[in-house]
Amino acid sequence: MSRLLEEYNSEIKKDLMSKLKLKNIFEVPKINKIVLNMGVGEGKEDSKLIDKAVEDLSLISGQKAIKTKSKKAISGFKIREGMPLGAKVTLRNKIMYEFLDRLINIAIPRIRDFRGLNSKSFDGKGNFSMGIKEHVIFPEINFDKVDKTRGLDITICTSAKNNNGAIELLKSFNMPFKDNQIN
Repeated sequence: MSRLLEEYNSEIKKDLMSKLKLKNIFEVPKINKIVLNMGVGEGKEDSKLIDKAVEDLSLISGQKAIKTKSKKAISGFKIREGMPLGAKVTLRNKIMYEFLDRLINIAIPRIRDFRGLNSKSFDGKGNFSMGIKEHVIFPEINFDKVDKTRGLDITICTSAKNNNGAIELLKSFNMPFKDNQIN
């Protein structure tokens, strides 16, 4: 069992139950999944770029990433239907908690000029999204073998019914937010 999952089951659940004033232990918010997405717009000319993005995303997540394909043709962007344009991976259960542990304790402190995550990046239903400009902040990526730094989107989906429950859950995992209030 991963370290964060043990901590969640032993301490965080009880703390959240008292903070959020919940009556039932099953109402306590939990993390359902983490989705990593890497869009590669230049991949329409060179398919090797998408293969490299899939490889990098697989190294970061510890799970095989898949290619994402366009749903419809857009002539202005010279995109045909079914053309590969990026990579994504969905993490659940043990791998999800291990990735979250590496993200909070190793990767986020390596972000250049980091001042904290924006607590307004919640969608109103308890899901948090963040963007990373350089995927080389993860220790699994060998900086010498990187051809180009790419951006990465990370979405953390929780079972919280509102933003307050989700922000309390992520703060209990020591997620570094810069402002304490959300609107």
